[in-house]
Amino acid sequence: MPYVDGFIVAVPKKKLKAYAKMSKTAGKVWREFGALDYREWVADDVKPGKLTSFPQSVKLKSGETVVFAWITYKSRAQRDKINAKVMADPRIASMNMKTVPFDAKRMIYGGFTSLVTV
Repeated sequence: MPYVDGFIVAVPKKKLKAYAKMSKTAGKVWREFGALDYREWVADDVKPGKLTSFPQSVKLKSGETVVFAWITYKSRAQRDKINAKVMADPRIASMNMKTVPFDAKRMIYGGFTSLVTV
């Protein structure tokens, strides 16, 4: 049964190209170590809600957009092995979380098991 890591981040619109460049590198690293898929999507239709929404979840500020992403693995065990290798890889380990083109403190992420497949 596949396993998915999902995440949502707020990215300043003026830093979207830099973010995409960083993400392409990250995606290559995850895929090299065995992730089945790595995808990132920029918000197109995500209005603030009355109680909750994608913009509210990351405390979206003026001039920012939401990025929604996922990484797919064969299993949670495979994900744990791959993530350990990814975090040790110099292309990822050398990233300074204070200078990446998004606010890592507002990132939402987690691992998910499959519920419905149609």
